[in-house]
Amino acid sequence: MTEPRPTATEPLLRSFARSLPMALLKAREAVMVRFRPLLRAHGLTEQQWRVLRALSASDRRLRPMELSQTTFISMPSLSRLLRTLESRDLIRRSRHVGDLRGAEFGLTDAAHAMVTTIGPHSEAIYAEIERLVGSEETQQLYRVLEQVVQRLGTPAPDEVDSQ
Repeated sequence: MTEPRPTATEPLLRSFARSLPMALLKAREAVMVRFRPLLRAHGLTEQQWRVLRALSASDRRLRPMELSQTTFISMPSLSRLLRTLESRDLIRRSRHVGDLRGAEFGLTDAAHAMVTTIGPHSEAIYAEIERLVGSEETQQLYRVLEQVVQRLGTPAPDEVDSQ
């Protein structure tokens, strides 16, 4: 059976300007363009910073799957990132207590120092974004984005595009 074709009055696709994924990407880029120079100045990519932030926010070492789920970085990309951060002495691998075959990762002193150095600059960027967007609007944006995730669900790590 063939699918019905759209008529002249029915568009095949919604307007590209009303594409939710594109609107989210444009908003992400508008935000990230402010953070990239700071990260570059410290020799970090966005993904490397996400891993360092996730580890710094945790009160314990994290396993690769936990890092993948927290940072929305696919496992293949995360594996490369972990090797790079380990070779730069920013993270340290150790054996997981409950599973001697598994690894877990934590920050080194050098990474803690880097996060401490970058932190105030990052917060200044957040303050500037909030000043430009508006405090109430920023809080509303967080609420709406949380609702989207709650209602649509969180993707599995293997479904994530590792931007």
